Amino acid sequence: MQRRLAPSSRAREALDARICRLICPIAAAMVGVCLTGIGLLHVTLAIGRKAGFADDLLAIDSLLFLVATLSSYVAVRRLEHRRVHTLERIADATFMTAMLLLTVACFVITYALNS
Repeated sequence: MQRRLAPSSRAREALDARICRLICPIAAAMVGVCLTGIGLLHVTLAIGRKAGFADDLLAIDSLLFLVATLSSYVAVRRLEHRRVHTLERIADATFMTAMLLLTVACFVITYALNS
């Protein structure tokens, strides 16, 4: 026998699924952005400029975006209600942390290239 969900609970479940469906492709694209940034930094190293630790920040950032992508993907695919919310929280937290780290990396890159 299936338990009926209250209207607000159904709306929350639909909202959570939409958020996970948004995080997954965006975070995956951001992994590509980080890898492109690492590649560009290595090009600047090849022409003699110093990159500092910006490429390390971008590598860590790409891993965080990958965790956000995988956790949101698994949350969309899972049917267990409690596990889904845990994975959604992991996806949200890692996505926001990765976005903040990407901002810091952009400042470091800008400073390194302008100095």
